[in-house]
Amino acid sequence: MLARQRQELIARAVDEHGGIRVSELVAELNVSDMTIRRDIETLARKGVVRKVHGGATRADRSADEPGFTAKSEMNPLQKSEIARTTASLISPGSSVAISAGTTAYAVAQELRGIKRLTVVTNSPPVAELLFDPDENDRLVVLTGGVRTPSDALVGPVANEMLATVHVDTLILGVHGIDIDAGLTTPNLQEAQTNRALIRTAKRVVVVADHSKWGTVGLLTIATLDKVDTLVTDAELDDEARRELSKRDINLVIASRDDASPVER
Repeated sequence: MLARQRQELIARAVDEHGGIRVSELVAELNVSDMTIRRDIETLARKGVVRKVHGGATRADRSADEPGFTAKSEMNPLQKSEIARTTASLISPGSSVAISAGTTAYAVAQELRGIKRLTVVTNSPPVAELLFDPDENDRLVVLTGGVRTPSDALVGPVANEMLATVHVDTLILGVHGIDIDAGLTTPNLQEAQTNRALIRTAKRVVVVADHSKWGTVGLLTIATLDKVDTLVTDAELDDEARRELSKRDINLVIASRDDASPVER
């Protein structure tokens, strides 16, 4: 197969699914890892796809909204590290709001071991994960609303319910983070519901891997001054760290299995 043909197939797969991993392309196209990475680099230079750790996603377009499944396949190691570190910030007996999104979902997986939690979420996958009819000391509250491609419940029903909620901590996943644009999303209704989630919380913890830095969605959810803590992975670049250090944000670099979280 010619390079042009491979690249057309890669571009089509990314456009259809929102993202794809190098390992999947190696198996499907029966070529080397290095060949696929070169193809992705070529497509990225042309602006056809965005190169990320382990694969490629759609090129940055502010209104693009990849689905939950596509996003869950990207940067799984970093999301796992972020999830474990974020869970260590939550105490037994806390009330926690959890937004939709694959990184927030990974955090929810780690929270299952924490006792006496009250969880409010607009994510059906998170609610399904945490609800256990045999678990008497965990309360899970799922907002109503209209479902988005990222599997969030949004809109007036969700916003009205959240208007009367008060929690200790919000764990917020985002589409992108930018110094000027702040926290962003491609979905109008999700932006509004995420603002409602922010208003519920005494502490806002944003969970986002390094690939979210510099990504700007169609709408701003909130400016960075609304963020108390950002938990990200060690691949966040130095320039981003310097920019965040100028703001009153607790930057926590997620740890590997054998290390402790690093606060900046």
